[in-house]
Amino acid sequence: MPLYNRLKEHRAKLGVNQAEMGQLVGVSRQTISLIERGDYSPSVTLALKLAAVCGVTVEDIFQYEEQEK
Repeated sequence: MPLYNRLKEHRAKLGVNQAEMGQLVGVSRQTISLIERGDYSPSVTLALKLAAVCGVTVEDIFQYEEQEK
C-alpha cells in the first residue's frame, strides 16, 4: 500500500495508547492499530481528526508514495 504513516510516533508524543486515541477520534483501538500497521487507509475525515488531535497537519502523519510498476 503506498500510504505510509507516522501515527504511532505522534500518538506516543501525546502519551496515549491505541484505545485512547481511538476514543479521541471516534474509532476502535483495532482501527488505530490497522492504520499504524499500514493495513487500513483512513477516510479523509478520520485523517483530519487524527491530525487535529495530534496538533499537526495530515501531511505530517500520512505520506503517499506511488509504487513503481
